Amino acid sequence: MGGAFLTSREIFSNPIWNDVPKFRIFFYIFGNAVFSEEGAKVAGLHLKRGQFLRSYRNLREDLEFLENRSMKKYSLSLIKRKVDQLVKEDRLKIEDTELGTLFTVVNYSSYQGFDNYKSDNENAERTARERSENSNGTQRERSENNNKNVIKDIKVIKNDEEDTRAENPHFFYEQNFGMLKPFISESITQWADELSDELVLASMKLALNNNKQNFNYCEAILKDWQAKGVKTLEDARNAQRAFTPKKKSNVTPIRPAEKQYNYGF
Repeated sequence: MGGAFLTSREIFSNPIWNDVPKFRIFFYIFGNAVFSEEGAKVAGLHLKRGQFLRSYRNLREDLEFLENRSMKKYSLSLIKRKVDQLVKEDRLKIEDTELGTLFTVVNYSSYQGFDNYKSDNENAERTARERSENSNGTQRERSENNNKNVIKDIKVIKNDEEDTRAENPHFFYEQNFGMLKPFISESITQWADELSDELVLASMKLALNNNKQNFNYCEAILKDWQAKGVKTLEDARNAQRAFTPKKKSNVTPIRPAEKQYNYGF
């Protein structure tokens, strides 16, 4: 990606510096926002300066990172939570569109105002000259990049919000278990942060498939997976296949675990 953008060294003393996911999300949006004073036309929409159009699902792919020699991704619910925090902190504004989420960087011009960073007339003149020389190229690059991003987004964005909700364990609980109380909501959030949204969802599906419509059962599953070092859905499936319930006296013997459990994930 071409072009450039400015920021202040004050960022290093700002609280956002210590929140790595929030920092990466904000600066990815900030760094890809439309730079041109005139804005840019993207898939029939006129984006103003400081705006960026992207789906949460594609943000998840964009922000993929390397950790312990393996590629990892933030969960959709984590990205949504951090974006909501940025909105509350008045760093971003968001708007749902048919083509995805329109992010607006609050006070974008103050970040990109060259006058805020010049130290003398010589720097100001050089800055003005560089802006003039790079303006056409930057505008074209931003427009081209935004158009390329939107072309990719259009293939999945229409159902992006529905997909995001479907993969959100809080939403799944409300749809399948009942009213989501604050204590349960907090427990779901903690487990999602410790393991992942996918594993919390898997525990809920496993509970439902075994006619256990309560979160205590889900937590028992999650604690067992955590103790066994389960990290992925495949790990969870293997853990369930290896689990053989103990037989109880005076009852019909329990069938092998592979047949007894309908994993559902």
